[in-house]
Amino acid sequence: MREYKVVVLGSGGVGKSALTVQFVTGTFIEKYDPTIEDFYRKEIEVDSSPSVLEILDTAGTEQFASMRDLYIKNGQGFILVYSLVNQQSFQDIKPMRDQIIRVKRYEKVPVILVGNKVDLEGEREVSVREGQALAEEWGCPFIETSAKSKTMVDELFAEIVRQMDYTAQPDKDDPCCSSCNIQ
Repeated sequence: MREYKVVVLGSGGVGKSALTVQFVTGTFIEKYDPTIEDFYRKEIEVDSSPSVLEILDTAGTEQFASMRDLYIKNGQGFILVYSLVNQQSFQDIKPMRDQIIRVKRYEKVPVILVGNKVDLEGEREVSVREGQALAEEWGCPFIETSAKSKTMVDELFAEIVRQMDYTAQPDKDDPCCSSCNIQ
């Protein structure tokens, strides 16, 4: 059974913990309690292949940003979450992806861009098109989720496994890969 290390990143209050807990336990956390760091393990089957996800739910607050390099160094796949009812959280996600590329020193890191809180459609500040455009720019999948209504939550975690599987086999013709140690 393959093990995957997934890191969930994003600003404070975007729903990182709510998404992770919804996926792992099937319950929605109603109240916001700022996370420092939480670690979860869950066995799932993706495309008939059993896998174990080790999910690191990180702090969104800036005071713990210095720990982010270590999380990124140890992670294999990254879920970058913003709240689609908060334009600033969408802006905050861009330097996080830059940090992943800087720490990993590799452009093709498995990343999924996630617009969370689709259940609050009436309060939307970030359009679907903005999310899609950024994901296209980054060359990564884009998913809109709701931890509250469990919309696309399981699909999100299955997709990060697919992304890690896909990226784990580097292209032999890609000169970048010959100098990278991908695991």
